[in-house]
Amino acid sequence: MEEGSLRLGPVRDALLALPREVLMPQAYVRRSGPGEEPPQWDLLDWSAPLDRPELLGLLYGGASVLVQHNGEPLLGRARGTRSGASITSMSTVMGLTVDLLEELDLRPGLRVLDVGTGAGVTAAVACQVCGDQGVVTLDRDRHLTDAAAVRLADLDFRPQVVCGSGEQGVPGREFDRIFVSYTVECVPTALVEQLAPGGTLLAHVTSASPSWPGLAVVERKADGHVTAELRAVEFAHRAGHGIKRIWLSEEFRQRIAAEPGAWTQRSKLAPPEDRDRGFWLAADHLLGGLVRDFGAEHLAIAAPGCGSWMRAEPVGHQRWNVTVNGPRDIWKEIHDLADRWRAAHSPDRYRLSFDADGRQRAASECGRLSWHLPAPHPLDEGAIS
Repeated sequence: MEEGSLRLGPVRDALLALPREVLMPQAYVRRSGPGEEPPQWDLLDWSAPLDRPELLGLLYGGASVLVQHNGEPLLGRARGTRSGASITSMSTVMGLTVDLLEELDLRPGLRVLDVGTGAGVTAAVACQVCGDQGVVTLDRDRHLTDAAAVRLADLDFRPQVVCGSGEQGVPGREFDRIFVSYTVECVPTALVEQLAPGGTLLAHVTSASPSWPGLAVVERKADGHVTAELRAVEFAHRAGHGIKRIWLSEEFRQRIAAEPGAWTQRSKLAPPEDRDRGFWLAADHLLGGLVRDFGAEHLAIAAPGCGSWMRAEPVGHQRWNVTVNGPRDIWKEIHDLADRWRAAHSPDRYRLSFDADGRQRAASECGRLSWHLPAPHPLDEGAIS
């Protein structure tokens, strides 16, 4: 990450001073191509001089850093190749982490709960800015917390490191800042209860689709009253443990790009633009089951559950060729919802309320567009961070 991409302030100072090779002395690089099975990864090691140039590029390049394969222990690993299974923990894209940490307005003396320890980057920044005595970092994976405790101590940071459920937080404690570094289906109510007066909680919220996330910003006022909003955002953390995701297979992507579909029409209706993120956030929850192929040349959206798909290609000034296939008319669904979104004054953020029965409701300011987030269930515990 370039120094110039950081705003002046304590988060910038902490990140520029952080030797990431101490927190992540090993990291994976994928050696297999997209769709190649089984996938292959090489574990690079800082102690191996030949690995250092590539590892430095990974640690300071700004992209996600892959730190754990198949739930393995992080301490005592041998460098070399891993085959099959999957990456189970990564350090998030640095730019995303920076933006969220800056929004938290970290200051000396604040009590911080870092939910989803991962490689310990967020905990290290919080310790540097706020002082480690008030920092708690929490993860469901004992291998991650064990490694973080050792590596944070190597930096002379000694926060409280807890292995446990992220959704439960630390019962009986209060925090001025709570940062959830994985995506949830709804805001954990236990974390809201642990928010101190004047405190702020940030958590990304998503449905089963990875395409259109939101950021929940929860604040507890000085009088104890809780206010919250759900903002449409472009990028989010990786989904937490137990959240089922829907994806487009490579074969499905090829079908969308090449097949003729059930019908094609010439339309004067423009699809909502990418910058209309408030619409896409609503579509994620109100239409359900949709995934966008962001790698396609033009707009391509599918519902893998039923095999429906659509693509819209521009053909001249304010004209689109729209092709639809399957039992769902996704093009019509999108435009029907777009009409409702515009009638609600095209919001890009929604009020988030916590009902007495524990459910959470997102609604536009005028109330014309709203939905309930999924109720929490027992599998939604902990983090893949």
